[in-house]
Amino acid sequence: MNECNIVLAGVGGQGVLLLAEILGSAAVKEGLNVRVSEIHGMAQRGGAVVSNVRIGEKTLAPTVLEGTADAIIGLEPMEALRSIKYASDRTLVLINTVATKPGAPSRSIAYPSLEAILEKIRVFTKNIITIDATSTAKALGNVGVQNIIMIGAFAATGKLPLKVETIRNSIRASINERHVEINLKAFEAGYHKILN
Repeated sequence: MNECNIVLAGVGGQGVLLLAEILGSAAVKEGLNVRVSEIHGMAQRGGAVVSNVRIGEKTLAPTVLEGTADAIIGLEPMEALRSIKYASDRTLVLINTVATKPGAPSRSIAYPSLEAILEKIRVFTKNIITIDATSTAKALGNVGVQNIIMIGAFAATGKLPLKVETIRNSIRASINERHVEINLKAFEAGYHKILN
C-alpha cells in the first residue's frame, strides 16, 4: 500500500473527530505511517467538521489534496457533498442517508433532497454506498453510535488498509469503558450491512 487518503465529514456532535482518532490509532498499532488533521468551525453549534486521515509509507502532509481521496465518509449527506472536491472518479463515497438539518438561523434555507445530493456527487464518482446509519443506531438504542456504524461499513468494503481486529481494539482503547460494548455492536452492525 502506497497511500490511503480518507476524508471524514459531518457536523458537530456526530463523532467525526472520534473516527479520525480510532483510524489513526489503529494505523499506529499496525506500525503504519499516519497523519491526521481536522477542520471545524462552529462545530458546537452543529457546524461542519472535516477530518483527514492519511495512511502510507511516504505520507508526510496531514491534509488530503483535492481530487486525491480514496474515500469520503459522510456522516451527513450535505457534508459529504461539501467535501466532494476531494473526490475523483475512483473515490468511494460512503454516506449516512439521514440529514442533520441546520439550526434556527438557517431554517429558511431549503435543504436539498437526498437524490439531489447524490446526483451532484455522481458527477465526480459513481462509486457511492448509502447506508441509514442513524436508524440502525436508534435500533441499537443509542443514536450516538452512528459514526461507528459508518466505520464498520467502511471496513467491510475492503478499501481500508487496516485489520478489522485492530479497528475493534482501537475502539476499545478510544471509548469510555461504559460505552465499549454498544460501540462494538455498532461496528459489527455497519460491517454486516455491507457484507449482507
